[in-house]
Amino acid sequence: MANTTSGTVTFDKTFAVDDIITEAYERIGLQSVSGYQLKTARRSLNILFQEWGNRGLHYWEVAEANIDVIEGQAEYTFFRATGDGTSAVTNPANTYGVADILEASLRSNRTSTSQADSGLTKIARSAYAALSSKLSKGTPSQYFVQRFVDKTTFTIYPTADSSNASKDIHFYYVKRIQDADSTYTDATDVPYRFVPCMVSGLAFYLAQKFNPQLVQQMKLLYEDELARALAEDGSSASSFITPKTYYPNI
Repeated sequence: MANTTSGTVTFDKTFAVDDIITEAYERIGLQSVSGYQLKTARRSLNILFQEWGNRGLHYWEVAEANIDVIEGQAEYTFFRATGDGTSAVTNPANTYGVADILEASLRSNRTSTSQADSGLTKIARSAYAALSSKLSKGTPSQYFVQRFVDKTTFTIYPTADSSNASKDIHFYYVKRIQDADSTYTDATDVPYRFVPCMVSGLAFYLAQKFNPQLVQQMKLLYEDELARALAEDGSSASSFITPKTYYPNI
């Protein structure tokens, strides 16, 4: 007879911020926290998310969109949030919180079965600065990304001429991890495989404030959990072994 189980796989969906904080505090020997302890833990959790952004590991946040190309326009801006400004027109709309742009291509006939992409090359600031005529028109072939406090800009070269203005630029981008806000009953914007290292990371941050003698232990646990999450987060691919025939001198 089969075991009686819950039949659900939604723990990460319902694992609320207050439960995450409680678990982290318990790991460093504190219980029944409230008030300032909740507030400082939520702040540390958001700093942890920003640390992950610096490590470049939040690739569950990869999304894609299409820019409506405008003839002669080089720069397209994506703001951090609606309060910072209005982002460039895209499909789907409401593209905010862009941390970086990974890949881009010039797309023809986006809505038809004859769709065709031509890849754009991402270039560094020095390469873009060396271009003599940045507003020249033609078929876009390169792009340059700048990341600011409140926005990310996407600059193409050359700008689109009249024959390319009807096309789109299709791009893959990394979104910023959503904040843990003051609604402590909300879940986080983190997939299940990163839940253990999220809790361990928060415990490490809180140990620095409330239980310094556990800092090194919590750091080791955090890095261990993070390494496992990163290994699981990688893309699995088929492996093919091609035998090599060796003919000795005969």
